[in-house]
Amino acid sequence: MDWRGFALQMASMARDLLAQESVEATLRQISLSAVELVDGCDAAGILVLRGKKVATLASTEQLVVDSDQLQEALGEGPCFDAARRVRGERVFRIADLAAEQPHWPAYAPRAHALGVGSMMGFLLFTEDEELGALNLYSRRSGAFTEASEVAGWLLASHAAVAFSSARGHAQLSQAVATRHSIGEAMGILMGRHRITEDEAFDVLRRFSQEHNMKLRDVARQVCEQGGVV
Repeated sequence: MDWRGFALQMASMARDLLAQESVEATLRQISLSAVELVDGCDAAGILVLRGKKVATLASTEQLVVDSDQLQEALGEGPCFDAARRVRGERVFRIADLAAEQPHWPAYAPRAHALGVGSMMGFLLFTEDEELGALNLYSRRSGAFTEASEVAGWLLASHAAVAFSSARGHAQLSQAVATRHSIGEAMGILMGRHRITEDEAFDVLRRFSQEHNMKLRDVARQVCEQGGVV
């Protein structure tokens, strides 16, 4: 493993991740970087668990999506476990999916039938939150070495920070847009009904509660239609 070359590539990847314009683009670039930087990796993806449901946030090819869906259907699998931190593990490496896998007796043979030879997975986390799991696939058994695992772990560490930063930026942007939309909606109601700022906000709040709508959606409706109906 050429660690100096890898370090240079990681530095370039870190800059590329920070330059992405959305969370989705960031996750896509993380997956593509895994294929490019980790020896043996043919495909990669990022998943998150929502209850018992598996959501594929990014993937480089259909094999990743098929594996995620298989794990959801069976309720077992290494990526599933990594995202839930079963057995406390944050990293896994499976040398051969064709060999007996006692933890995933249903998933392993069916994943091998999909074309998966070996796998690695890494929990994406920061000090404050767990974000999902980055999963790497090879069509060959024995493709991932200890060096591959170290490279994947380093990539996942950078990826988690970039993912968290991108999501935080998106949430902040949404919060600013929501505040602007609510302010605009209040102004419309104040002008139309000759009411105070507090009364206008109360109109929005009551409508939100009575119709089980988010406040930002009520505000958007007011801005688009000129009032609540």
